[in-house]
Amino acid sequence: MISAVVVDIEGTTSPTSAVREDLYGYTRRRLPQWLADHRGGAADLVIEQTRELARRPDADTGEVADILRGWLNSDVKAAPLKAAQGLICAEGFRDGALSGEFFPDAPDALRAWHRAGIALYVYSSGSVRNQRDWFAYARGGELASLIGAWFDLANAGAKREAESYRRIAAAIGVPAHEILFLSDHPDELDAAVAAGWQAVGVTRAGEPNSPRPPHRWISGFGELDLAAAGH
Repeated sequence: MISAVVVDIEGTTSPTSAVREDLYGYTRRRLPQWLADHRGGAADLVIEQTRELARRPDADTGEVADILRGWLNSDVKAAPLKAAQGLICAEGFRDGALSGEFFPDAPDALRAWHRAGIALYVYSSGSVRNQRDWFAYARGGELASLIGAWFDLANAGAKREAESYRRIAAAIGVPAHEILFLSDHPDELDAAVAAGWQAVGVTRAGEPNSPRPPHRWISGFGELDLAAAGH
C-alpha cells in the first residue's frame, strides 16, 4: 500500500531546462547586487556559510558572489547557494518574471493522487522557498495546496544519503514501506530504497539522467498505478 508520494522536481515533475535556464539565470543575474543590498540581513548567513564551505574566510562580497555563481554554473548542491536562490527568485515569482513549469502529465497526476487521499510531499535540492513558489506560481494553476510538506538540503539533508529519507519518514509520520519516491536520479532512488522506501525512476525525453537497474522506470506519471506500486 502507498500512503504517501514524495516527488523530486528537476527531471521528474518539471523540465531540468526550465529550472536551470529560468531560476538559475535569474539568480545569476541578480546575485551580486542582492548580496550587496542585503548585508546586515539575509545575505550575512549566505556569505558566512559560503566562506566556510569554500574555505575562504576572508572573501569579500564580490568574491562570495563569484564563488556562488561558480557553484551555480557547476550545479553544486550547496545550502547557501540554494538559500540565496530562494530569496532572490521569490521576487521574480511574485512580479510575474518567473513561473513554475511542469511536464503536461504532472499536474493532473498530482491532483488525482491528492483526491484519492494519497499524501503528497516534495523533496528537492532547491530551497523550500523555491519549491513552494514553483508550485504556487505554476503555469496553468497553483499546485502548492496539494503538498503536505516540503523538504530540502537544510531540513532533510543530502539527497544521496539514506539518512535524509529516514528523517523525512519520521517528519511525515508514515512507515517507510508505505512511501513512494519518484525521481530521475538513480543515486537518489538507491538512497530512498536503502531507507526502506519504495522508489520508481522517472525518465523523460531530453532529460540528462539515464535509467539504471534495479529500479523500475516510467516515462510519465500516467504509467504509474499506485495500487500496484504497493505490492
